[in-house]
Amino acid sequence: MCEPGPEVFHEKQRLELCAIHALNNVLQERIFSKEAADDICKRLSPESRVNPHRSFLGTGNYDVNVIMAALQSQGLAAVWWDKRRSLDSLCLERVFGFILNIPSLVLLGFLSLPIKRRHWIAVRQVNGSYYNLDSKLKGPARIGSGTELRKFLEEQISQEPCEMLLVVQREVEDDGSWMNPN
Repeated sequence: MCEPGPEVFHEKQRLELCAIHALNNVLQERIFSKEAADDICKRLSPESRVNPHRSFLGTGNYDVNVIMAALQSQGLAAVWWDKRRSLDSLCLERVFGFILNIPSLVLLGFLSLPIKRRHWIAVRQVNGSYYNLDSKLKGPARIGSGTELRKFLEEQISQEPCEMLLVVQREVEDDGSWMNPN
């Protein structure tokens, strides 16, 4: 359910820039651009003729290494979620946000092709509610409370292939406090 909210920043999908949109949406401001992501790609593989961290055509489709480097530049870290763990073990108060890589249908106009590509989305708490900030949505979609967030995340990570990154402060990554102690 999409709810407009001026207090929730939401970038919409353009080209193959979902990684940039997911970064900006989780950070709740426009920090990264295609040019910034391309610079990260060059730093990650300075000697490469064809950069392995983005689309061959240069239209985006950035990989997880670009997302991780971008988050590090903001004093944040990405923790890869092990899907064998229960989401109840997450200490939501210590997680800044989530970036998921989900399967997404390929659309040709109104025609849905039987092909699935990978798509980056962000989830973040804003003003006490969690929101799905998928750039393919018309606006931010309110998820709700922590209980509803866990249900949403469970639905997402049960799809194959789906991966989830926890976006946390560096010290939270270092001390592992994104996990409940029990």
